Amino acid sequence: MWQEYIIPSSPQEVVELLAQKENARIVAGGTDLVLELERGVRKDVETLIDVTRIPDLDQIVLDEDDVIHLGAMVTHNHVAASKLLQERAYPLVRASWEVGANQIRNRATVAGNLVTASPANDTITPLMALGASVTLLSTQGERTIPLKDFYHGVRKTEMRSDEMLVDISFPALTENQRGTFIKLALRRAQAISVINVAVVLGFEEDTVQKASVTMGAVAPTIIHATDAEKYLLGKTLSDDVIDEAAKLAMAEATPIDDVRGTAAYRKEMVRVNTARALRSLRDGSYQVGFPSDPVLLWGAEKEPKAKPVAYAAGSPIITTINGKEYVIENGHDKTLLDFLREELGMMGSKEGCGEGECGACTVYLDGKAVMSCLVPAPRAHGAEIVTIEGLADAAQEQLHPVQEAFIHDGAVQCGYCTPGFIMSAAKLLEEKPQPTRNQIEEAISGNICRCTGYYKIVDAIETASKAK
Repeated sequence: MWQEYIIPSSPQEVVELLAQKENARIVAGGTDLVLELERGVRKDVETLIDVTRIPDLDQIVLDEDDVIHLGAMVTHNHVAASKLLQERAYPLVRASWEVGANQIRNRATVAGNLVTASPANDTITPLMALGASVTLLSTQGERTIPLKDFYHGVRKTEMRSDEMLVDISFPALTENQRGTFIKLALRRAQAISVINVAVVLGFEEDTVQKASVTMGAVAPTIIHATDAEKYLLGKTLSDDVIDEAAKLAMAEATPIDDVRGTAAYRKEMVRVNTARALRSLRDGSYQVGFPSDPVLLWGAEKEPKAKPVAYAAGSPIITTINGKEYVIENGHDKTLLDFLREELGMMGSKEGCGEGECGACTVYLDGKAVMSCLVPAPRAHGAEIVTIEGLADAAQEQLHPVQEAFIHDGAVQCGYCTPGFIMSAAKLLEEKPQPTRNQIEEAISGNICRCTGYYKIVDAIETASKAK
């Protein structure tokens, strides 16, 4: 897929590499790029520059001017877990929580979501409503661009091929501001938006003084519902005002027909969900449904960290898997899943979809559950990996409690998806030893059972939690 893979140690080194190499791309989460390379969509990419091991790029900071900054390696689960963002940037938190499932959110970055520039991408909509800007770095220096000026069309941005997005910034919400995000999709997890809406309002008592209403998946780029924004100013959120603002937002949407929905359906759902967002902000119910302690599949550590490490193209991959160090000379151009199966003979992780949809390939990478089919193999260099083969206690010849429970409760059916479910469940119990049924369902939302045996699987995880 790629000819060379480089892990640099600083953003400056990244942009120097971009300036030197014509067919190079930055890879962070890789949840879009690796799939595009697998499908042959990006045939011109020869070099991948991995920024995931550069220190301090995952920082979320509030500066002295009350502006929030997100680094280039802030993932969607970083956002969901941040108390600062839950209090001062809730629309972004809600949108991040709606992206994929935990294995995806543990790798996919907000910066990557912005750069991919799909009009259906979830985090662009709230960041546009929050008035965000992006800072781009090249060998010529930095430039900062308002997000509203960053997009030129579907997957088209202002960003040059020699630039790296190094910062996302936006004003933190004040005490008199409230905001939310609503996504409509075809299923609860692992789904692309049919439409999404973000609303941020500033109040003086009950009167709207500022209004920002943005919409996704209804135009070539994320757009503001400017007529609705103007209409809301100086008004209180009565039912009639909400209904009229929602109709104005609907009128400004220009969606298309596609496999996820017709244009007419999308327009109507813009009206419905804009009204829902406005009512929830009026009634104070806009955070209903978001967990106070979200499942992250990070395990017992508050936030597992990858070790800083550099890697030059062609070097052997030195990695620790299930507690044993390996030095591998081959497989540099493979995914981590293929690397584990083909170079190391670890056949437990399965390829069910190859697209990060089914979770059968779930492994732990530096303490976090990820989809190994979307991770480049050289990312394993200097990393600690756990696969299904390493979950049992080999020294004591004892299965993990989740494995025991799957056998006892009859949760194993055809068995193909079972390794992924067990990996997700074991990481959940490490993180939350006594999970609720709702938390169990959230933890396995990135895992698909084609035999549709979810009731037994959930029961088995509950049994394992009681055995610990």
